[in-house]
Amino acid sequence: MTGGRVATLALSHFRSHRRTRLTFDGRPVAVHGPNGAGKTNLLEAVSLLSPGRGMRRAQAEEIIRRPEAIGWRIAAEVAGREVELRAEPGQPRTTRIDGKAAPQVGLARLARVLWLVPAMDRLWLEGAEGRRRFLDRMTLSFLPDHAEGVLAYEKAMRDRNRLLKDGVRDGRWYDALEVQMARHGAGIEARRRDALERLTAAQTKDGPFPAADLALIGPEEEVPETEAALLEAFGRSRPRDMAAGRTLVGPHRADLAGRYAAKDIEARLCSTGEQKALLISLILANARALRAETGQAPILLLDEVAAHLDADRRAALYEELLTLGGQAFLTGTGPELFAEFGPDAHHLSVTETGGESTVAEVST
Repeated sequence: MTGGRVATLALSHFRSHRRTRLTFDGRPVAVHGPNGAGKTNLLEAVSLLSPGRGMRRAQAEEIIRRPEAIGWRIAAEVAGREVELRAEPGQPRTTRIDGKAAPQVGLARLARVLWLVPAMDRLWLEGAEGRRRFLDRMTLSFLPDHAEGVLAYEKAMRDRNRLLKDGVRDGRWYDALEVQMARHGAGIEARRRDALERLTAAQTKDGPFPAADLALIGPEEEVPETEAALLEAFGRSRPRDMAAGRTLVGPHRADLAGRYAAKDIEARLCSTGEQKALLISLILANARALRAETGQAPILLLDEVAAHLDADRRAALYEELLTLGGQAFLTGTGPELFAEFGPDAHHLSVTETGGESTVAEVST
């Protein structure tokens, strides 16, 4: 499966949505309403139709609608398949595809989902973890097997960290784990660099959103790329790791460096508006690259993005989304933010009364 769209979405006791049922026709979906009405909750539900904890990184228990607290359910038709996500109080989230239990990673083969949310506006200013997650989300969109490789690496690393914390010095306990970490770690590095090459090639140099120069770097030195180099680095770092009680070298320590290409300025030193424009540029480049490879653009979730753009850039973004031809979900406080779309978008209004969200169709 190369990609897909969400045709229907039904929410039950999902945050502020007690009962919501929607049908989509593939056009961009423009959702407007006051702050706190439940717009972002719709986008979060769509984000959970991909592997991971969604765009808010919430635990399953946090999503349950209160005060009922009876558990939540998402039912959707994605790429012609029936998907159901469910979480009961005190229980982990479960995934079913066409009525059969499935691992979360199976969702990546139905649809590619990318998002840009206000919490990401400080991506270039905060810690490396958020940038790694941003890069891994884009990498996963190109290479669905990336999630499995990351999970396998992290499991082996947790076992190694346990040995380090326990002060185990017998090297034989580490050898097998480091072989696993080196094999999966080299795959992670290769896939990340592959994704960066695709993003670089798909950026536009003269468009309304600035191109970014991207590089994968380590906290102290170049990140070892090959399996042999990683294996050697793990062995060399054992004394230092034991003192720290954790693994200090490997792809889990990598960072994404970005520069505003035309101005040759580090992204972290750019203005707030320039940083936002760089993020939009990367999301659009990701979408272009996926469309070129698979024939279909990914699903884009753009939360409150219109409010941060002037009229010209807003119109340019909408034109780009229509040209991509993929499904996009956008939120904003008022319908005027989406006027440039006209009938080319599916317009929805969200209101909230007594803690319950209501979604209505809006004709244009």
